[in-house]
Amino acid sequence: MVAIRAPKSHRAKRELLKHAPKLVETGKKTLVLHGTKTSAVLNSVLADWFHLKRDCYSKKNENIRPFESGGETSLEFFSLKTDCSLIIYGSHSKKRPNNLVLGRTYDHHIYDLVEVGVENYKSIESYVYDKKLAPKLGSKPFFAFIGEHFESVEELKHLKEMLLDLFRGEVVENLNLSGVDRVFVCTAISPTTVYLMHCALRLKRSGTSIPRMELVEVGPSMDLVVRRHRYPAESLKKEAMKTADHAKKMKNVMKDPVQGKLGKVYIPDQQIAKMALSNDIKGLKRERREAKKNKEHSKKQKINVE
Repeated sequence: MVAIRAPKSHRAKRELLKHAPKLVETGKKTLVLHGTKTSAVLNSVLADWFHLKRDCYSKKNENIRPFESGGETSLEFFSLKTDCSLIIYGSHSKKRPNNLVLGRTYDHHIYDLVEVGVENYKSIESYVYDKKLAPKLGSKPFFAFIGEHFESVEELKHLKEMLLDLFRGEVVENLNLSGVDRVFVCTAISPTTVYLMHCALRLKRSGTSIPRMELVEVGPSMDLVVRRHRYPAESLKKEAMKTADHAKKMKNVMKDPVQGKLGKVYIPDQQIAKMALSNDIKGLKRERREAKKNKEHSKKQKINVE
């Protein structure tokens, strides 16, 4: 466990507040890791994914084994230090060649993992196309999932969620169509294999307000073969899916920037004429006492006069 120290300066306090949970979270960052041994193909894959994301951190570590007990400690440590909630880990071995692990974290702890093998890989540099069609940095992509296996096979459902979360970026309410210039096409070839292709969008005139779109393959492209996966625990999933409760709107309450919180109180009309007055009212008792004193005082005056 990493010891959490109290901030000693205002700057450190502001940095901690940036990492604190928010009602509307900012875009997720990705941590790219090279394993103990990687191949040339896998290095090119990680470089291309880094080029597509552009908000990743690339580090090397020799003691990472995500699917083994205790092997995820280093991943959680780097996730906490870099404030990254998405992980791409590449390794190469005789048993699992060109191995790629995609993972997500919750509260800087491993949430779920998907392990895939990379086959039939083509890098970005191997494609020849008009460079004017190259996707712009930071643009949001479309995703097209083709095949019924994405709805029927649990492993491919899990991989679909991981890919969408990996390239989601910042959450926006409105999207300009001219700013969308790329699409990822994922085709389920078999229950365990997905063909991933990255294409640029070319907008052409169609005679209507909606332009006609053409796809130009710009790379990379690869076959992702699902190997191992780890689903989140039910308790962790329930905690991660919690949403903030929206405050109920209160009637006759409004907020003023100067006076603060203001409220209106309804008071019905008081029918004073119909109110029953009792004899035990303190005001009446005082009047009686004063009347009694005045009467006694007047009697004394008459006696003195006589």
